[in-house]
Amino acid sequence: MRIDPRQVASIIRDAAETEVLPRFRQLAADERWEKAKGSVVTVADHAAEAVLAHRLGDLLPGARIVGEEAAEANETVFDALEGDDPIWVLDPIDGTANFADGNAAFAMMVALVVGRRTRMGWIHDPVADRTVIAEDGGGAWDGARRLTVADAPPLAAMRGSLGNRLRNNAAIAARFATLSRARCCGQEYLALDAGRLHFALYRNLKPWDHAPGELIHREAGGFAASLEETAYAPRPAREGTLLLAPDRDRWRNIRAVLTPEMKPA
Repeated sequence: MRIDPRQVASIIRDAAETEVLPRFRQLAADERWEKAKGSVVTVADHAAEAVLAHRLGDLLPGARIVGEEAAEANETVFDALEGDDPIWVLDPIDGTANFADGNAAFAMMVALVVGRRTRMGWIHDPVADRTVIAEDGGGAWDGARRLTVADAPPLAAMRGSLGNRLRNNAAIAARFATLSRARCCGQEYLALDAGRLHFALYRNLKPWDHAPGELIHREAGGFAASLEETAYAPRPAREGTLLLAPDRDRWRNIRAVLTPEMKPA
């Protein structure tokens, strides 16, 4: 069955308008909680995931669902990623802590994985009402505009996203223009493909955080791989590394800066 990417985008937008935006900056105290230490979840996450799972399941009968909230409650959900069946990978609200704090830096992400490869990906910014879509081999699109990663400046002018320890490392900070972290992978992927960020390194590879964005980045002409230079694929294992850069040469230059500081003393 051929999936119309615009139909999926419409389903995501509907879920945003019915379940997410009405609760933005309107959450009651009992509508947010910690599902694990330091990991916030809200009623909007669960409601949006239920809508997405139901409607996308109807759109592609027989597809399996790997949703963030379902997988957090039952890790056997991850087993679907080892098979060849079509799989919808869902992140109903990426950047939930931001959403719960009233910060607009959150997103909704969906990927269609078939045969262990991401075939289609969507990132929706509900506040800006903007959806970026990519198809494997078909490019990355923001509406009618095809996305292309920005030309890479010299390292000293590059803006990157790193975790706290690397971001606060003086030797690393001295090599780049700015370092930040948005607490929302979806927004950072949008920034990478708009040229507001030049690179990002992630070490927690939950599939819903990276399957859509890595495909969009790749289809926009960027390069991404583990620090061992192996290609990304959505997997149950969540440990690993993923470094994204405008091209392979800049990727290797950035890795050369980061890896010495990542080794234990």
